[in-house]
Amino acid sequence: MIAIPGYTSDGERMIFLITGKVYHEWNGEAEIHVLIAAPDEDTAVRNTLNALANEGYSEADLDQIGLLTEIPDEEPHASAYQTAMEGEVAIVKLNQA
Repeated sequence: MIAIPGYTSDGERMIFLITGKVYHEWNGEAEIHVLIAAPDEDTAVRNTLNALANEGYSEADLDQIGLLTEIPDEEPHASAYQTAMEGEVAIVKLNQA
């Protein structure tokens, strides 16, 4: 079997979970989880920062990145996982200060 960048050995897309905090000029600070399909960590982080900038966040402090090994079964992460599988960046706001 040939390894394809961005896909697991089972042929599934690699979905990364990135956690951190973002700051929006009008809405303040919020804790976020971002689910994103990417071929590697560097691309995941770069595309996450671009998506956050497009959403109007002026600053981002990303804390951790990991590869999801199981499909989340609870909302809002289950829907976010499906969004990421479809090739979009899923931003989940957990709380807002």
